[in-house]
Amino acid sequence: MRNVHESLDRSRWMPLKTTILIVDDPKIRADLHVGRLNGERYRIVSVHTAEEALSRARHGRIDLAMVDLGVPGVGGIELLCRLKHASPDLPVMVTTAAPKLETAVEAMKAGACDYLVRPLKIPELEARVKKVIEDKMMAAPRRLKGSYRFEDIVGRNAEMQRIFRLIGDISHSDATVLVQGESGTGKEIIARAIHRRSGRSHGPFITANCAAIPETLLESELFGYEKGAFTGAQISRKGRFELAEGGTLLLDEVTEMKPSAQVDLLRVLQEKEFRRVGGSRLIDSDVRIIASSNKDVEEEVEHGNFREDLYYRLNVIPVHVPPLRVRKEDIPLLIDHFLEKHRREAKRKIRGVSEKTIELLLSYDWPGNVRELENVVQRAMVLGKKEHLVSEDLPEKIRRFSTYHDEVCHPLGCSLQEVEKNYIHGVLNSAGWNVSSAARTLKINRMTLYNKMKKYGFRRHPGK
Repeated sequence: MRNVHESLDRSRWMPLKTTILIVDDPKIRADLHVGRLNGERYRIVSVHTAEEALSRARHGRIDLAMVDLGVPGVGGIELLCRLKHASPDLPVMVTTAAPKLETAVEAMKAGACDYLVRPLKIPELEARVKKVIEDKMMAAPRRLKGSYRFEDIVGRNAEMQRIFRLIGDISHSDATVLVQGESGTGKEIIARAIHRRSGRSHGPFITANCAAIPETLLESELFGYEKGAFTGAQISRKGRFELAEGGTLLLDEVTEMKPSAQVDLLRVLQEKEFRRVGGSRLIDSDVRIIASSNKDVEEEVEHGNFREDLYYRLNVIPVHVPPLRVRKEDIPLLIDHFLEKHRREAKRKIRGVSEKTIELLLSYDWPGNVRELENVVQRAMVLGKKEHLVSEDLPEKIRRFSTYHDEVCHPLGCSLQEVEKNYIHGVLNSAGWNVSSAARTLKINRMTLYNKMKKYGFRRHPGK
C-alpha cells in the first residue's frame, strides 16, 4: 500500500510490497513470475476478465496495472479507459505483441503511462516498473494537496469529486443548500467548505442541531427572545439567526423539527424577517441557510413528517454525500489525512500502517462512515505501541467483521439459507447490533431485517 497511500511524508509508511495487477495474457504472467518482479518487492495479482480487473481497481490494493491490448471481452484500450475512470491515479502500462504507432498513440491519449512490446526483457521491465512507481510516489503529495483535497474534505471518489466541483460552482450564490447523507459522512464539513468559498466567508458560520434542541426551546434558540418573554427570561437574547447575520446558518438534522417549528422556518425563508419570542419588532434576516439531514427528506415528506413546501424551499441546491462503504478508494487518503491531523496529540512517531491493517480497514463496511474511521485511526495512534499501526490496534469488531466476511465468502457445504444467516449475523455484529445501520449496509429496510432476525432467532440486543 506504500505507493497508493503515501503522501506528505514518505518516511511514515513502512516498506510494503508493490502490488501489480496483470490483465490478462498468460505469456505476460509467465514472464513476470519467472522474473524478479514477483519477489520481495512486488506482489503479482493476475485476473482473466475486465470485470475482475475493475473490481480489483475499485476495492483492492493495486499500485500498478499492466493491460494487454488483446485482453478478452472489451479490449485493452476500452479496459484502460474504464480503469482510469474507476481509479484515476492508478498507473496503467499497456503491453502488446503486435505494436502499431496509431495504437500506441491511442493508448497514451487514453491515459497509459507506458507502452511495452512483447516479448518482455526482465531487466528492462524491472527498470520501467520501478520508474512508474517512483513517479507515482513523487506525485502523491501533490495529489493529496491538490485534486484529492478540497478545504478539509478528502476524496478521489467520482461522486466526491463532483461535490468538490459543485461547491466551487455555487460559491457566488446565496441559494439555500440541502446536504443529505448518513451520519458521519461529513455533512457539516461540506457546509463549512461552502461557507468558506462563498461571498459570506467574512461573516460567521453558526450551527443549530435541531435534534439536540428540545422542542420547547427550539423557537427561542433560533429566533432569540425578549426580556420577560417567559419565566427565567431576565435579559434579552439573540438567537442563531441574528448571530449568523451576514454569514451562514447550518440547520443540522432539519427533519427533526416539529411541525410548528417548520412553519416558523418556512416563514423566515419566505419573508426574510422574524420576531424574537415575546417581541413585536420585525428583524431583517440576511443569512444563507444550509440544511442537513441523515434521512431521505423526500421520503419524510411522503410519510407526512416534513412539510413539502419547506422541502422545496430548502432543496434549491441538493448535495448527496455518499457513505464510506461505496467510496472505499478514499480510505487510504483519509487514513493519511487523519494521521497528519492527530499526530501531535498522539505524542509518538507513526511511521506507517501495515498491509494487513489496511486490508482490514478496506474490508470493513463502516456503518459510522468517515467519523468512525477517524475515531479508529485516532484510537490506534493513541493505544498502539509500535512505530506503525498494526491489526492488533484496531477494535475487535473490525477484526471480527473480516472473519465473518471470510466465512461467508467460502461457504462450502452451506445452504443458501445458512449463508444468508451467517452474513446477516456478521453485519449485525459489525454494526454493534444497530438495526438501522445494519439495514443500510444490507440495503434492505428495517422491517425486512427485523423479520429475518426473527426467522433466524437473533435477539435484537444479544447478551441482554
